[in-house]
Amino acid sequence: MRPIAIIGPTGTGKSALALEVAERVGGEIVNADAMQQYRGMDIGTAKLTVAERRGIPHHQLDVLDVTETATVARYQQAAAADVEAIAARGAVPIVVGGSMLYIQSLLDEWSFPATDPAVRAKWEQRLAEVGVAALHAELAQVDADAAASILPTDGRRIVRALEVVELTGKPFAASAPKIGKPRWDTAIIGLDWDTAVLDERLAQRTDNMFADGLVDEVRGLLGRGLRDGVTASRALGYAQVIADLDSGGDGTAAREPTFIGTRRYVRRQRSWFRRDHRIHWLDGAATDNVDAALKAWRHVS
Repeated sequence: MRPIAIIGPTGTGKSALALEVAERVGGEIVNADAMQQYRGMDIGTAKLTVAERRGIPHHQLDVLDVTETATVARYQQAAAADVEAIAARGAVPIVVGGSMLYIQSLLDEWSFPATDPAVRAKWEQRLAEVGVAALHAELAQVDADAAASILPTDGRRIVRALEVVELTGKPFAASAPKIGKPRWDTAIIGLDWDTAVLDERLAQRTDNMFADGLVDEVRGLLGRGLRDGVTASRALGYAQVIADLDSGGDGTAAREPTFIGTRRYVRRQRSWFRRDHRIHWLDGAATDNVDAALKAWRHVS
């Protein structure tokens, strides 16, 4: 059963399209959003509730505690096993999300460079000395593409990129596979909107998250160790609320920086995905995207 990947920037409606496609073809969904792997991180990640999933099986959701570190390597192994198990059952695997490295690792069988504890420790010390923003700027000087694909608040991945650059003498992306035929002959569908319209959608999405209780969700997760989570605590929305609470606020001032950070992240997603010539792009405003996605799926080979 040829998989379908529905990818693209945040806020474009990938989950809704995936549900419609899954109902049409008898599919099961494999999450490719890094932060939706975390139990309890629901509102800020726009995770579908159980009721909203319409009885369609979803995989790689709620598989990590907020204190655990999410890694691309773990995801790649687990999600690949899910895809193959779904296909073996005679269902269609539908990979859905916007986490760039997660998608590429899964569809292009990324082989990850080795690590060196001493080099890693050196860059972690540098991170502690200069801070995440300054270290991100240093990464941009030696590997602009890596810096463009990594959030400037994601210290762990910035450290990893710098480690790989030092160990290999090559850009971080050089360790990535060349774009060729996607694994399992997957049909890759991209969903996007006009920039102005998507910005409006992102603003509404952010407003809804705060109205639906994002601050209370963060408060609850802090009691479960969110602050100690290497990756979870840096998620968009969560990091901004934590910063506001730590400064003595009530969390509501995090709304604007969350929106700005999300919009910035969308720009990086677009830059990354637009390099991939295999993606069949659909306009989020179109009314026939289910049919268009299925047509592309049936004709990709």
